[in-house]
Parts: sequence; structure tokens; C-alpha cells
Amino acid sequence: MGSVFPDVASAALPALTPVELRRLERRMVRDYGIHPAQILEAVGRNLADLATAWLGGCAAGRSVLVLAGGRRGGGGLAAARHLANRGAEVQVVIAQPVESFTGLSARQLRVLWRMGVSVTEAEPGWDLPGADLVLDALVGYGPRRTPSGAAGALLRLAQAHPAPVLALEIPSGVDGKTGAVGEPHLRAAATLALALPTTGLMRAPAAVVGERYLADIGVPAVLYESLNLAVPPMFAQSAVVRFV
Repeated sequence: MGSVFPDVASAALPALTPVELRRLERRMVRDYGIHPAQILEAVGRNLADLATAWLGGCAAGRSVLVLAGGRRGGGGLAAARHLANRGAEVQVVIAQPVESFTGLSARQLRVLWRMGVSVTEAEPGWDLPGADLVLDALVGYGPRRTPSGAAGALLRLAQAHPAPVLALEIPSGVDGKTGAVGEPHLRAAATLALALPTTGLMRAPAAVVGERYLADIGVPAVLYESLNLAVPPMFAQSAVVRFV
């Protein structure tokens, strides 16, 4: 897809390990009073914006399948809400029991139910519904192991889905630190990183991560400066940029 978002040079961007990115988010909350709900909302809106662009600029009447679970499930659920509000036919499939979602992710689930958005817990032997686009918010960059159990089974089903995949942070099954590709894993048409790319995203094969994008989640410039990170004002024109 030809990008509708501005390009930034990847050589100008520092890459962080998953541990470093988690510390960055914790400092946003602890030192600057940015509420986790604000970060989650930015994640969901930006992922929905990228999905809308991938659908040709209009989500209305298009079908989107959102796979949610693990650490970044809430971001996928927030994107599902935005896309449903834009007229998309959204189906959410979760890789874990509903009661295992807590905090902000559980709140996102409750909102989707009240909106009438389909939320289904994946079951053995079940087939994924058809869609124009798949959002991968199953794992994110957190775990270093290959997904197993319900998440692994859902990942194997998603491998065979014909729709293009947009991955949040890094495609499920790819190590966020090293870029090593496990099995099963998803091959993404595009991946949306948050604030800065992970080292794994920079090292993973292009054929697995697809086009690489960055989303603004509101990291204060002074926070980057305090960490001695040289980060250009890359979101001056758009909250989503493509890095090349």
C-alpha cells in the first residue's frame, strides 16, 4: 500500500528493547502524571487510523477481525471500538477467558459489549470468520517465548486467514528483543510500533513485519532528553508515521 502517512528515516530513530520501552511508559505515568488510559486511547486511535488507511481511507462497510489477548489486548480492543464507530463491521476474538481481562482491558471489553460489537472467545476446532483486514493484538513485544495454549491455537488459525494483517508492536510469534521468528507466527502486511521501534522490529525479516509504522503515544520530549535519547519531532505532521 502506498503510505498516506509521512516518512521518517529509520536511521534517525533509536531502537529500544521491550524492557526499556516498558520503563519508558512507566516513567510517563510516574513522573509526568500521564494516565495509562490516555496511553491506551492513543494506541487504539492510531491503530484504527492505520487500519482505516489500509482499507482505502474509509472503514464504513468493511469487515475487520481483531485478535486480542495478552499485554496489548487493550490496544486492540480500543481500536475495535474506534473502527466500529467509523462504520466498520468489527468482530473481536479473544485468546483467553473473559474473566482474565483486568483493568483497562476489561473496561474496553465492557464498552464493546454495550456497543453490540461481537466478542467471541476462541475455542478448539473453531474457524475464524472472514474479514477484509486482521488486527493482531494477541501478544505484543512482551513475551520472549512462542505463544502456546489458546493463544498459540488462535495464532495457528490466523496464519491461514487470507486477509492482510496489521500487527500491534510486533507480529505475534516474533521476539520483540531479538527479532527471532518462532512457530507459529504471523506475517504482517504492516506493523505499528509505539513511540519508538523495538530492537526486535528492526532486526526481524521485512517479509514478516511488513511496512513499519510508528504511533505517537504522548511521550514528553523532556523524558527522551532525560534518557539521553536523540528523538526528532517525528509526529509534527501526523500521529502516525512510516519509517523507512
